[in-house]
Amino acid sequence: MSETTHTENTAPQAEQHEFSAEVGRLLDLVVHALYSDREIFLRELVANAADATDKRRFEALTDTALALPGNASIRINPDKTSKLLTISDDGTGMTREELTQNLGTIARSGTRAFGQKLDSAKPEDRPSLIGQFGVGFYAAFMVADRVDVTSRKAGSDDAWMWSSDGKGSYTLSPASRSTPGTDIVMHMKDDAEEFLDTWRLRSIVRKWADHISWPITLRETNEDGTSEDKSANEGTALWRKPKSEITPEQYAEFYRHVAHAFEEPYATLHWHAEGTTEFTALLFLPAARPFDFMEQSRESKIHLHVRRMFITDEAELVPNWMRFVQGVVDTEDLPLNVSREMLQATPVLSRIRKAVTKRVLNEIKTRAKDAESGFDAFWENFGPVIKEGLWEDGEHRQEIAGFARFHSTHNAALTTLDDYISRMKDGQDVIYYLTGDNMDALKASAQLEGFTARGLEVLLLTDPVDGFWPERLNSYQDKTFRSVSQSHGDLEKFEAASADTAEPADLDALIPALKDALGDQVKDVRSTVRLTGSAVVITSEGGPDMAMQRLLRRSGQAMPATPPILEINPRHPLIRSLSERVAKGENIADHARVLLDIARVQEGEALPDASGFARILATLLAGNAAD
Repeated sequence: MSETTHTENTAPQAEQHEFSAEVGRLLDLVVHALYSDREIFLRELVANAADATDKRRFEALTDTALALPGNASIRINPDKTSKLLTISDDGTGMTREELTQNLGTIARSGTRAFGQKLDSAKPEDRPSLIGQFGVGFYAAFMVADRVDVTSRKAGSDDAWMWSSDGKGSYTLSPASRSTPGTDIVMHMKDDAEEFLDTWRLRSIVRKWADHISWPITLRETNEDGTSEDKSANEGTALWRKPKSEITPEQYAEFYRHVAHAFEEPYATLHWHAEGTTEFTALLFLPAARPFDFMEQSRESKIHLHVRRMFITDEAELVPNWMRFVQGVVDTEDLPLNVSREMLQATPVLSRIRKAVTKRVLNEIKTRAKDAESGFDAFWENFGPVIKEGLWEDGEHRQEIAGFARFHSTHNAALTTLDDYISRMKDGQDVIYYLTGDNMDALKASAQLEGFTARGLEVLLLTDPVDGFWPERLNSYQDKTFRSVSQSHGDLEKFEAASADTAEPADLDALIPALKDALGDQVKDVRSTVRLTGSAVVITSEGGPDMAMQRLLRRSGQAMPATPPILEINPRHPLIRSLSERVAKGENIADHARVLLDIARVQEGEALPDASGFARILATLLAGNAAD
């Protein structure tokens, strides 16, 4: 064990700091909401130690001064007499600034979401949240009244101690450590002394960290009173074992380790590839989506190993739209001192990427065809990410489209494009879709009225990427994609299930009057058959539809002011009334502005002058009341 300076020896030089507000809230949640699942603290601290050791080994490939000692390990030392539990590693260590950044603040928007999820999650679901949000260190306060972290950065002679009772502040003070690495000393709570028993610690390590490749030792007291560090984990590269020697439970345990998850994986892929390039892969498709999944980086984090040694998790072994895939790829065909630049250029890794992507894609396609595989639930979790492949992956775009699932106006169940095409009406050669912010708004959209009346199915798309991929995919099975908001004239080819018997308004004078009143606020005003219950709708032509324009504006992209087309329903009572007013020579300028604003509200557009809309509407209502 490395020597750690005691707090009292460094107190005169200690610096007092306050936790960020996010950390204070987080500590309260972790200590109280996760109280019954406290053993998770050991898994998180051991995993952090393993990550730090992996990082130092990788850095040493290009800087020999950072080389690990030959006996590098993770050491667990329980001391019942002093009620201390120490976890030590030989990893990369932390500077004073890194201790402050890593343990004093959490610069992640996911932290707030973590708290919200933790508040609402069922007790049995809470343990998985802590690993998914990357805040595992703070689990130490579930079992400790105070935590001291002494760390020395590899390549530096300075060591620092971070100390806190988890109640709002922490101290930083100079310390000493004979070698680089980190010691975490936990002053255990009175009701957490079970975690000072070696049998309890060994069982937790076996449960959660048995497959960590670094040796984990546990200090135990022999019958003669002497102490000895004994191996606590098997440390075997599970992926290197024959599949026949691995139980489902072992696969599940390894998945939980690499994915920081508690559930079993949706699918396990374990194979050994031989030929031009040789490698072994053990990959998992998750069963549940991490709560901060959409906030994470878009790059894949599959671990690349060379001859069992971890190299990096930034090799991007699958496309970005497969970034939910977890696991390990191990090859003999790369040098141990491979650089990040070489990883991007080597043809060996290019062949591995291609083979791994194909294998994962085939697994997804196979499960998509199996009605009993629970694929729809998997798609609800990861479909929004997979659909990114429809936009950016030209090589696999059509394959993804073949198993993709969508909501539609047909029924509540998800549908495939093949099923959609099988239900197409005679003479229909277009796959219609409507994009928007949420499903309820789409189902109530005025844009659907004419399609519903004619029995034309429409895909309902609510994910951000849905505004982009239909244009890039363009067609599927020779059927093109078209937004219903840009489908003027399409409906005239199909008969409505029941004809509207209301007399249509005379629009010869009304349309010019509306155009005159609205001026350059609209590109055109025209009659439409797309409406059955609504009076008006706005559409666009010759560019992005209305939903896409809103999405681009929200993302900060400059959008040229493109006036919409105002379409009116000639059989609606309001339109007939306005037609009669125009015939009498009345001015309908205010009515025209209200009509356009009503159409904007229906589409989820922001009103350019909400106060003006309210004043005009109030005036018109007052006039009607007086009549």
